[in-house]
Amino acid sequence: MNLKLIGGAAALALVSTLAFAGAGAVADEYKWMTFAVFGGIIALTMYVTYWAARQTHSTSEFYAAGRSVTGVQNGWAIAGDYLSAASFLGIAGLISLYGYDGFMYSVGFLVAYITVLLVIAEPCRNIGKYTLGDILAFRNNPKASKTVAAISTITVSTFYLTAQMVGGGVLIKTLVGIDYHVSVIGVGILMLTYVVFGGMKATTWVQIIKAVLLVTASILLVLFTWGQYGFSLPGFLQAVVGDPKVQAQVAKLVGDAATNMTPEELGQRFLEPGLFLKNPIDQISLGMALVLGTAGLPHILMRFFTVPTAQDARKSVLWAMGIIGGFYVLTLFLGLGAAINVGPVDILALDKGGNMAAPLLAQYVGGGADSVLGNLFLAFVAAVAFATIVAVVAGLVLAAASAMAHDIYVGIIKGDRASPQEQVIAARLSSVIVGILAIAVGIAAEGQNVAHLVGMAFAVAASSNLPAIIFTLYWKRANTYGVVAGMIVGAMTAIGLVMISPNMTYPQAVLKEARKVLEGEPAQPAKEAKPAVAASSFMCELFAMEGCVKSEPAKAASIEKPAKPGAAEKLTLLNEKLATLTDAKDIEKVKKDIAATEKAKAKAESDLRKFDGQTTSMMGLEKPFFLLKNPGLISIPLGFLCVIVFSLMFRDKRAEEMWDELYVRQNTGIHAEGATAH
Repeated sequence: MNLKLIGGAAALALVSTLAFAGAGAVADEYKWMTFAVFGGIIALTMYVTYWAARQTHSTSEFYAAGRSVTGVQNGWAIAGDYLSAASFLGIAGLISLYGYDGFMYSVGFLVAYITVLLVIAEPCRNIGKYTLGDILAFRNNPKASKTVAAISTITVSTFYLTAQMVGGGVLIKTLVGIDYHVSVIGVGILMLTYVVFGGMKATTWVQIIKAVLLVTASILLVLFTWGQYGFSLPGFLQAVVGDPKVQAQVAKLVGDAATNMTPEELGQRFLEPGLFLKNPIDQISLGMALVLGTAGLPHILMRFFTVPTAQDARKSVLWAMGIIGGFYVLTLFLGLGAAINVGPVDILALDKGGNMAAPLLAQYVGGGADSVLGNLFLAFVAAVAFATIVAVVAGLVLAAASAMAHDIYVGIIKGDRASPQEQVIAARLSSVIVGILAIAVGIAAEGQNVAHLVGMAFAVAASSNLPAIIFTLYWKRANTYGVVAGMIVGAMTAIGLVMISPNMTYPQAVLKEARKVLEGEPAQPAKEAKPAVAASSFMCELFAMEGCVKSEPAKAASIEKPAKPGAAEKLTLLNEKLATLTDAKDIEKVKKDIAATEKAKAKAESDLRKFDGQTTSMMGLEKPFFLLKNPGLISIPLGFLCVIVFSLMFRDKRAEEMWDELYVRQNTGIHAEGATAH
């Protein structure tokens, strides 16, 4: 099989999708730049895949790159695997819209690696072979532990993978106008090429290339943005506080409270907590999932099986923490820079989630939408975002395929008696199956709200995988009964709570908002100030039970508000205003308002058609029963508790007999290299 032709065909397949480009953030006359940068990155990664494929023949090489990756290389690869489009575009967008609260996601993602460094990295490398199932099967019942570990791995990877595929399709469509379906298929073709032909070695180097590009792009953007203020941090923050666009955004977010605040106070509020994460309990729950979930993500755990020694595993995490930490500091400048240079209004006009903040900032610092340099910067950022999506998706597919082939087929069906050739064939076939399913799910989920799937992936990883790993490694009494029960209960609780949480789509709420956009809002009378209300019990903060009183913060007095026109009336007024204007800046501003109003009107009309006659969510609820957006506060302790309780209720002779061997192996690494031979 000519791998060079296969790699070239895959590259050609993706580049050809660029012919489907329509309207996007990049102007038509500058799209050739985007295509050229895309083509360059694709060609580079295809060459890496061809090189890796020539060296990938054994099971160890496919799953673990033959344990030949150095600590520094693995650190960059971990960063490339971990820093998804949500990190690059999502967090920068949140900071540009909500200030301080958006940066808390950066802190949570970084702190998570302390758990990985101190608890997970070295023991997993010393004990594991290729998958989470290998770690758990070392002292627990192999078939039971590998079965539940494989199911958990595939579940977590599917949640994360679906969010990445949908997000990638929407992102590429928004940036360069490529059709959503074509974008998803293009990402899928590339991802399959990397994994099927190059295995872990190709995936590793694609992730390294992506991480270098991502860090480089971020540093360049920060230099151009911060340089405007002489690289003075106080000067930069003062510009944020004094920016009218930022002050207007804060006034919109705080509502009636803005009437009693000066412009400077509004700007200062942008650098304080509470504009986005308003519920302290929800913040704690989200923080638990972010900090603990990373240590249980299958595609991150797999990276520790690629290094030759335990020392390299620790070095990997240290390098990854340095790269990831440095990157997340850069997101602060990217987000705040976008807020003051582009403005929240223009960011929201292109994408309501704020994901276009960094690309629009790149275009701005390069000279604007009409400049060659501005569009070259935008093209580079778009290509980096594309590489980011493909690299993360490749890691997820490899993790899911490894669980399917190594744990289920080789470990359970074949009883660890498959030949090396059979194992490699099974791994590649599983990769194709997972990849095709990922493309199909990505296309089927078009237009769906999949943001909650990332949170669900972290919650399941923290509630199911992490308790099983920690107790298997560090508690002699832990056994198969506890591990299986903890993983099942933790995962089911996390998934179940998300399904009845505010993350789901509730038709009545959607229809109410749609009618508000189309019909407008009546005048609101002045309201008196209201004191804070305490919850009747802690359970009332978590569940919408009958007779419960939920806590509410104090509300400031509000002045009378005039009626707001519906979308059609608003468009008429804006067009009438446009006809009277002569100033170019005023005309441009009104045109943007018209475009945003038309977009909101079209979405509202679409929602009315889509949800007309529907009254309940897919779970049969009219409104959320579980009030937190992330279930970690309940599901994580429950997962740990079930491992303890069921381990104490039942004895497992094998788990106790294997404890001494596991203890020696995880602390010394003796015989760890030999573990990859089968």
